[in-house]
Amino acid sequence: MRPEIGITDENRENVFRILNRVLADEYVLFTKTYKYHWNVRGRRFHDLHEFFEQQYNSLFKSIDATAERMRFLGKMPGGSLQEFLQNATLKEDVTLELEAQAMIKNLLSDHESIIENLRHDLRRCDQEYNDMGTSDFLTGKMQQHEEMAWMLRSSIDD
Repeated sequence: MRPEIGITDENRENVFRILNRVLADEYVLFTKTYKYHWNVRGRRFHDLHEFFEQQYNSLFKSIDATAERMRFLGKMPGGSLQEFLQNATLKEDVTLELEAQAMIKNLLSDHESIIENLRHDLRRCDQEYNDMGTSDFLTGKMQQHEEMAWMLRSSIDD
């Protein structure tokens, strides 16, 4: 049943496209973070192994919240890896041998890319698509990614 929430079908479709990309980017980042959790090595192994676990657990919850937001708007989120890769702006990391600092920098770069996109998207949802709820939702996501980026940035050895 179509939700009657004061947002036109066209605007809901535009918001859905934004949320679909957010979902895909977060899933790619989740997968990359999980991979780094498995493959980190070196003198900081234990700390980074646990740190990456905290980050991928946070991302998992964020992914679920994004999919649920899509359902609030009457849309079905995709869930296949192929769909995620088609809709994501982030890229997978197929490298197996990566130093811990490179892992941290890669994750930081991805979070910062998501933050930049979210900053633009939340304005569009509010001002162009009359969806203040999704704008507020994306603001919370942006703050979550800002915190995760700060933690990554603080973990980089100078």
